[in-house]
Amino acid sequence: MRRPDYDRYREDLSIALDDGILTLSLNNPDNMNANTEPMHWALSRIWDDIDADPDVSVVIFTGAGDRAFSAGGDPKHMERTIGDASHWLKVSGEAKRIMYGMLACNKPVIARLNGHAVGFGATLALASDLIVGVEGARFGDPHCKIGLVCGDGGALLWAQQIGYARAREFLFTGRLVKMEEAAEIGLINYAVPREELDDKVMELAREIAGGAGRALQLTKAVLNLPLRQAALATMDLGMANEMLSSQSEDHREAVSAMIEKRDPKFTGR
Repeated sequence: MRRPDYDRYREDLSIALDDGILTLSLNNPDNMNANTEPMHWALSRIWDDIDADPDVSVVIFTGAGDRAFSAGGDPKHMERTIGDASHWLKVSGEAKRIMYGMLACNKPVIARLNGHAVGFGATLALASDLIVGVEGARFGDPHCKIGLVCGDGGALLWAQQIGYARAREFLFTGRLVKMEEAAEIGLINYAVPREELDDKVMELAREIAGGAGRALQLTKAVLNLPLRQAALATMDLGMANEMLSSQSEDHREAVSAMIEKRDPKFTGR
């Protein structure tokens, strides 16, 4: 079997393979690894290639630098795309492929949260299998605080991870928590000091890579089946509602407030 051509993804991703462990990094460190259009497109395709790559046993999913795994969306990009229906149709299709691709990829994925994981960044982490975060960094999803529906799969994953009651609280308030609290409530697996992050992640990766690969992959497929079914049932509505909310006055006001570094004044429209 031919190995996938990962070069086509390298504009905003970095990819390295060593002894069965593929390290996939969001590579936009100057902007806290915020989402970009090339990055979003690449993430919507790469998981199928990773799943089919016979040389990959386990994936370490991380971000470049030490400030953030991903800060989510870029406010200036949001401002440019308000009212752009063609952009949202493209993003909607890609968001579904990202969620379906991550949940269907049978290779175990360890999220190495080297810094903050916010919004879309939190969704990517929760779609992974194991999550190790660096102490002091924050985790959360403020979609609603910027006038957007949490339609990218995050609502499904938060509820699956910590239950509906807690998921509602975090998503409705947009509260960010430190990794230490995230670990305590079961949102992530481990919160460790920065100097221990790589050792912990590699310990897990090597243990998994040295295991019975076929059994691990088939076990992941069974574990993720309910999530895949739920994603198929909810993502169309989620992304349609997110696209609808992106046209609202509240979202426009929230984006302006972020850029101008002030509190938003919402009107419910």
